[in-house]
Amino acid sequence: MNQSKVIKDISCINSSELSKPGGHYSHACISGGMVYLSGQLPVSLQGGSLGDRPFAEQVEQVLFNIDACLRASGSSKDKLVQVRIYIVDMNLWPEFNRLYSQWIGDHRPARIVAGVARLHFDSALEIEALAQA
Repeated sequence: MNQSKVIKDISCINSSELSKPGGHYSHACISGGMVYLSGQLPVSLQGGSLGDRPFAEQVEQVLFNIDACLRASGSSKDKLVQVRIYIVDMNLWPEFNRLYSQWIGDHRPARIVAGVARLHFDSALEIEALAQA
């Protein structure tokens, strides 16, 4: 069951398809008709980091986590408005872009890519997003 809490026109959602947040945050919040997704790392339902797994496997898990957050929020990837990708090795960008385009299909939300030095659990990438509710 998905958990939600409403505070001053903000609904905070935690997907039952994902491990419980390990910090003081929610998987997603809905406000003003928009869904704000927290950064998603390659973390399994059991809470285990996939940071030591091949890049493609990490990408698949992160995209699954994004889908789970969107479903729990009553949204979907075709309602994504903006996607922010943080990637540790920009040499992996072509592989990410190929996997991302297969996942997203014809929809083309606004997107940024930021190369970063390090991510939690030594993950190769993290994605946060904004979607319509």
